[in-house]
Amino acid sequence: MAKCEVCEKGIQTGHRISITRSQVSRRANKMWRANIKKVQVQEKNGTVRRAKVCTRCLRSKKVTRAV
Repeated sequence: MAKCEVCEKGIQTGHRISITRSQVSRRANKMWRANIKKVQVQEKNGTVRRAKVCTRCLRSKKVTRAV
């Protein structure tokens, strides 16, 4: 699966817990996938390249999108 090239965020795994009558009855494996987009990024020397970046890095301006 894809990983963010800036912060290395990827898949996280854990358990989906089914609760009935205030008791943990069943556990099933679950994967949470990061919201990763393929965007054009402008580097510091002015070149443009494609990169896989999570939306949190895009929103916090850790990368500069090419126009």
